[in-house]
Amino acid sequence: MLIPLLSANRIFLIVSIPNISWRPPKGTFHLRKTVVQGGSLLPAHLPFWWVIFTCRATGVTFTGQYEPVEEVSKALDKLQKDKGWDIPIHVDGASGGFLAPFIEPDLLWDFRLPRVKSINSSGHKFGLAPLGVGWVVWREKSDLPEDLIFNVNYLGGNMPTFALNFSRPGGQIIAQYYNFLRLGREGYRRIHQNCYDTARFLGDEIAKLGPFEVLYNGRGGIPALCWTFKANAKTSYSLYDLSDRLRSRGWQVPAYSMPAHREDLVVMRVLVRHGFSRDLGSLLVDDLKRAMAHFDAHPVSKPLSETEAGSNSHAGRAAKK
Repeated sequence: MLIPLLSANRIFLIVSIPNISWRPPKGTFHLRKTVVQGGSLLPAHLPFWWVIFTCRATGVTFTGQYEPVEEVSKALDKLQKDKGWDIPIHVDGASGGFLAPFIEPDLLWDFRLPRVKSINSSGHKFGLAPLGVGWVVWREKSDLPEDLIFNVNYLGGNMPTFALNFSRPGGQIIAQYYNFLRLGREGYRRIHQNCYDTARFLGDEIAKLGPFEVLYNGRGGIPALCWTFKANAKTSYSLYDLSDRLRSRGWQVPAYSMPAHREDLVVMRVLVRHGFSRDLGSLLVDDLKRAMAHFDAHPVSKPLSETEAGSNSHAGRAAKK
């Protein structure tokens, strides 16, 4: 995805990797450093200083895996050595920005990498704050171009801002601040570790059920998991059927197809957040077994399609018509 960002006298082209759609048709489901070596993603007709490389590093939407920011940084180092292109990195840490520091402190994805110039994260996701608060930080003040900042003076003084102005509630920010003070680093670590333990438990248990291949089991990303059918699985039902059946038990477990280049692959995904306990995980596994037993006893003659029972694909498109 090429996203233009306009300022007063410059155009920055954000090279955003839309999860797996830039990847080979068959392979891993996170960005690989070979994608950026040689500058294959960079438009040849634009100067390199107009490019910002954006990694959705900490939590790929479709699977939950981390993308390797350190490897991408090294690939861009090589690109600079070979071609002289000094390309900065913006890290989209919407989910993992509040996970990696507490669970994987040795993982290099942040300002410890000199090429990382800015990071954003969502406070209302794993920051445990109410809906509507997000954060972005820059390495240096100079990394945020002044012509992207506007000043307002209608409150009685000059106030520079990079965000949307006018009146907005501040309760979410206060709640985030309270969480920092109340929980601290150890509190966040314990809460998120419980989420990871539950996600990994689910990944291990679902892998034992037989027909499923677990693509991501909660290790190496955010506390989530996703699975599909094994290539040799013989079932009368689709994952859309299974998702629909689980709804009757009160579960919303989405089934959706992957984006471009892997639309043939349908997965189901579970995201584990604070409040989803091991007990609830065990209930979900029991209901999966109950749904599978139902389909074994009552084979599906015509499996549901994405159009009939598909969930949001996260690929910027509606269910197929």
